[in-house]
Amino acid sequence: LGKQIGGLGAKFGSFTEGLALPSMETILRQRFGMEVVSPSVRVSKEGKHLEIDVLAYTNGELNTAYIVEVKSHAREESITQLKSILQRFRRFFPEHKDKKLYGILAAVDLSPELREKILQEGLYVARIHDQVFELDIPDNFQPQK
Repeated sequence: LGKQIGGLGAKFGSFTEGLALPSMETILRQRFGMEVVSPSVRVSKEGKHLEIDVLAYTNGELNTAYIVEVKSHAREESITQLKSILQRFRRFFPEHKDKKLYGILAAVDLSPELREKILQEGLYVARIHDQVFELDIPDNFQPQK
């Protein structure tokens, strides 16, 4: 039963990622000017692994990358997980070492308290509204690089 529940959780996570992708792609391209948007990026290097739900980047003048972590139910450890991915990103992608790097936590279910904590950490928040993910940040929000 435990394996079945674990498998169901993984399938629901994949479903949530699939649900988030079209909305996040629109946000990343239109709001942030990203040229490349890649879902489900997995990389292995020197026996270490990194998995990114959505990686978006652009070169040239903007020279920026965004990492999106998608959660059906965000928890405190979701923040830790996204920050860990952001910290390790340049080791796995040295070709992006000079880019500004931002994180977005996209969640279906998210408490107001956790939303505030995510924003305080300098991470963007995206939430689902009318079956579409939207950014949920205050007008004066300053992301952390």
